[in-house]
Amino acid sequence: MKSVVLKAVAGAVLAAVAGIAVAQSFPNKPVRIVVPFPPGGGVDIVARLVGPKLAAQYGQQVIVENRAGAAGIIGTEYTARAAPDGYTWAICTLGNLAVNKHIYSKMTVDPLQDLAAVTQVVDVHFVMVAHPSLPAKTVPQLIALAKRLPPGDITYSSSGAGGAPHLGGELLQRLTGIRLTHVPYKGSGPSFADLLGGHVSLTFDSMLQALPYIRDRKLVPLGVLGPKRVAALPEVPTIAEQGVPGYALTNWFGLVVPAATPKDLIARVHGDFTKALLQKDIRDRIAAMGADAVGNSPEAFAQFWRAESDKWARIVKDANIRAN
Repeated sequence: MKSVVLKAVAGAVLAAVAGIAVAQSFPNKPVRIVVPFPPGGGVDIVARLVGPKLAAQYGQQVIVENRAGAAGIIGTEYTARAAPDGYTWAICTLGNLAVNKHIYSKMTVDPLQDLAAVTQVVDVHFVMVAHPSLPAKTVPQLIALAKRLPPGDITYSSSGAGGAPHLGGELLQRLTGIRLTHVPYKGSGPSFADLLGGHVSLTFDSMLQALPYIRDRKLVPLGVLGPKRVAALPEVPTIAEQGVPGYALTNWFGLVVPAATPKDLIARVHGDFTKALLQKDIRDRIAAMGADAVGNSPEAFAQFWRAESDKWARIVKDANIRAN
């Protein structure tokens, strides 16, 4: 018995030493940041802002790899199955980390079990935007228009079923009694392309994606989804301010790695990533686009992530949200 215990302790010590050695030599080849969505969306924008800073730190390539499809599930599962060697990371969202597991029966991994938290990357402010052809320019006007038209006549796009844009539309319908038609896409990039072309009427998406089009007057902001106004659009009231009490939705992005990644290596990735993320020029650029850089500890992010999963599990069940 004593021999077994000593062997177990020795094994643990050797594993810890090996983990420290790997962390100290890391990285000696290119690092991949998986984005589970197409190019052009909010996650992709943030990854491509931070990537060059990391490459400069490492003296190695940092490759942003878009693995889109199935509302982020393809990229999520790909990351969970990658080698736990610190060279495959993913920036994921509220949707594919905390919501998808509750609405997609076809998921073959559980993000909470098969991925490890590194840090919350950003809090993302969301805004409801409309094509200029839509007669409604405020939330009360939209509600009145939706009640005059046949139910579902007004369409809204999203980055995929279960993502924050989909949840934003579902929450508005639930609190106001109006009926909209949800049109899911394979990411925010395609969603905005069809919105800009007038093929759908609305979307609920991040300011990272929407602000350039609002500033160019190609899209009309109807309301901010969060609990308070944001500095990037101070003149735009929240949806709650416009007569929908209780409406609040803020998205977030998080950095994750495969679950079996050694803790020492996770600590190294956390330190390197947050060093890049929290540089003033990056924080300022993210803030100008309508988000707030976070960079908290792996433990704090893991606790937050689990709480978000529990919260949205209840909302999904109560609203009977299902993947299309």
